[in-house]
Amino acid sequence: MTKEILIESAKKYGTPLYVYDGDLIVKRYKELHEFIKWPKLKIYYAMKANYNFEILKLLNQHGAHIDAVSPGDVLLALKAGFSPDKILFTANKITDAEMLEVSKLGVLFNIGSLSRLEKYGKEFPGKDICIRFNSNVVAGEHENVRTGGESTKFGILLNKVEKVKEIVKKYDLKVIGLHEHTGSGIPETTDVIKGMVNLLTIATKENFPDLEFIDFGGGFKVPYSPEEKRINYEEFGKEITRVFSEFCKEYGRELKLCFEPGKYVVAEAGNLVIETTTIKENNGKLIAGTNSGFPQLIRPMFYQAYHHILNLTNSEGELKEYDVCGNICETGDCFAVNRELPEIREGDLLTIQNAGAYCYSMGGLYNLRPMPAEVLVLNGETKLARKRLSNEEMVQQIIEES
Repeated sequence: MTKEILIESAKKYGTPLYVYDGDLIVKRYKELHEFIKWPKLKIYYAMKANYNFEILKLLNQHGAHIDAVSPGDVLLALKAGFSPDKILFTANKITDAEMLEVSKLGVLFNIGSLSRLEKYGKEFPGKDICIRFNSNVVAGEHENVRTGGESTKFGILLNKVEKVKEIVKKYDLKVIGLHEHTGSGIPETTDVIKGMVNLLTIATKENFPDLEFIDFGGGFKVPYSPEEKRINYEEFGKEITRVFSEFCKEYGRELKLCFEPGKYVVAEAGNLVIETTTIKENNGKLIAGTNSGFPQLIRPMFYQAYHHILNLTNSEGELKEYDVCGNICETGDCFAVNRELPEIREGDLLTIQNAGAYCYSMGGLYNLRPMPAEVLVLNGETKLARKRLSNEEMVQQIIEES
């Protein structure tokens, strides 16, 4: 994404503004097929990372599947053109009402607790299902996104497999898929392989004779800092293929191999363009205040995540150290602390990079500031993908929903 496109978009649509590089999204999606050379590879885009409707439609055009985690996810994916057979619904802590609602939509359930498995079997005996197990590997770039291990709320422990089989037999359920997800942004590929191997130890013909696929979740890491090295996913893909190939030979037939990347597909494609509204000097400490805040990009505050920031309109300025802060009434509302940047002046446009995943999708209206507009850039063309509500429109929407 060029500096010129970001500046022009900001002038046309105002700030704060999310700008997504559609061509890079497609490239990242296709790369996974190049890295993991398995004939029956299926990539389920984790739409919780970014549910922008234009991005969903774009990925559908290129053959992606969908990892959905709520009834809303499923409904939006269907509206974006994904057929029910291309959607996997991970039923995490759902209500009985949600189970009944989603069941009418014809998508496959991925069930991660014994109690929900029991309830689902009782309500829908004889149905096809996928089972989510906990692979007992703790990995991920932050403790809040590590989904494996005994203390996590996700999945059924591997040592509960006999209980799973008992419930499956009781309700004549057909287990066509197994699933595990270790964590997000996993820095060590060996942890991903370990999670795969652990799940495959129970994926036997004796335990589950009707398997059609195994889904190993997401966790593909992207570099957020310029100093971070990109993981060699080509070599990693070879190891994935080797492990799965050996398993399939032992199982007796070639199964579908599935992954659920969200961050890898969209993170690097996103920029949040913001405007500097205030420059403050506190006893030698420079504070750059902006017209956005953590409800519009929460990762630095929530995960202590690093996002690289560029000064778009004074890129050659003298380097100085700043706290880049938001406009929310919270002391922790900072995008960066003690960050060296070209001199920031009031009115300068800054862009926060790697803002395509878990940024807008985790947004909210705290302090009652409307969420930014979103723009998709594809084949050199810029398209408004979601408009920003005015303050009046936001308030009116709140009143109408009351």
